[in-house]
Formats: sequence, C-alpha cells, structure tokens
Amino acid sequence: MNSSRTILLSARSLNRSFGAVVAAAAISIDIASGERLCLIGSNGAGKTTFVNMITGYLKPSSGHIVLDGEDITALAPREITRRGVARSFQIPQLCMHMPVLDNLLASLHCSRGERSFLRSGRDTSAVTECLRLLDRFGLAKHASRPVMELPGGVRKLLDIAMALTGHPKLLMLDEPTSGVSAEEKFMTMDTVMTAIDRGAHGSPVTVVFVEHDMDIVERYASRVIAFYSGRVIADGSPSSVLADTEVQRYVTGSVRSPAEAAA
Repeated sequence: MNSSRTILLSARSLNRSFGAVVAAAAISIDIASGERLCLIGSNGAGKTTFVNMITGYLKPSSGHIVLDGEDITALAPREITRRGVARSFQIPQLCMHMPVLDNLLASLHCSRGERSFLRSGRDTSAVTECLRLLDRFGLAKHASRPVMELPGGVRKLLDIAMALTGHPKLLMLDEPTSGVSAEEKFMTMDTVMTAIDRGAHGSPVTVVFVEHDMDIVERYASRVIAFYSGRVIADGSPSSVLADTEVQRYVTGSVRSPAEAAA
C-alpha cells in the first residue's frame, strides 16, 4: 500500500469465532483512499467475515474499526451506510417483480432516509438521478423491465448501481463476477470500474472486492490481500501476492515460478 495516501479505513486486531471455528484472527488492515483492493482466499478463509465486520452485519469479538477518524465498530449497518460504506452482495438483493428503475429509486430514497418513493407525483430530480446512474452502467434500456426478466450479469450491475445511490466513500463488492459468463466477466468489470470512476465526487470511491477469478484479480486490483483460516497470509501487489508460496498452496492451488508470475 502507498503510505503517502490518506487512510480511509483502519481495522485493528479484529477477532471473531463461531464456536471452535476461528473466522478472523487478529486481522489488522489499513485501506487507503482510492485503492482498488481485492480479497482472495478459499471458501471459509475469512474474506466475507471481514466484509461483514466492516459493514456492521457482524460484530468482532474484539478489536476496532475506524472510518475517516470515527470508530464505527459498534454501529448498526444502516448507520455505517450513512457514514459512507456501501456494499453489493454475491446474490443480488433485488425486488424481482419491480422494474429496474423502481429498484434504484427505492435504494436512493433509503439512502436519503425517506420512508417511501411510492407516492403521487414522483420526485423528478430523483428519477433523473437514477436514470443517469443507469446510463453509467449501460442499464438505461432496461429501466422499465421487471428485474426477473434480466440475465444474471445485468442483475449484478443493477445491484452495484444501487450501492452507489448514497455516494459512498467505500464500496465493498462481494464476488462481482460470480454468475457472470466467462465471455462477459471482463466487460462486466470494465463497466463497473468505469461507472465507479465517473461517479466519484471529490475524493475517489475506494473499492474493496472479493474475487475467486485470478484473471479478474490481476487485471483490476491495485492491491491484494490473501486470507487463509481466518488470518492474512499475504498483502501487496497482485504480482507479489500471487507469487507467494503460501498463497499458491492455500488459495490458488497452483505453484508458479517467479517468471510465470511476472508474465
């Protein structure tokens, strides 16, 4: 990590266990503003536990989390969202029978703390904002279609677009390419990263994403953190982490020579 950058989020000595299973063991991670950080590891390694602790869905047994100088460890997910942390899910959280635009409007009004968008005379400015966001993701043509009619990759993009309605400082994406075909994975990530960059207001949006596809990791991450058995086993550039022998043994399942890793 570039130490000259401003630290947006600092996690210190996070621990979490489920009975005898250690999901997080003394996790300490600093995330700088503007980073594109990827979390890798096998299922059960601790990646999602870390994301859930940052977003408030799971409380650490010990340790603390500081966002922009404020301790958010004990805050509820909604309060953490209001302070600038948003997330998408591995399985998109969408209202399947509602049109695409209405899903986005619901998310926008929730981010504003409003109870409902289903009222007479819709807020024209809200509709305009949502249509612009759909356009950034290439989804404007689907605005009036029910979500249930959309393919999986389009639903993924909508879920991420909804996470951006609150203009977050930190965006956490849980496996953004899962369920997306091999032919569409790069196009999907290109769309996501371009839309995020275009949506930045002042400070850039910091992105943390969980990913199993090493092609995606190498192409889109500026930094990679590898988890194994609830602990961090490597932290650095994509090339250095993917060349690490522990990462190759416990995460990628393949041993590559330094020359192959560099290539």
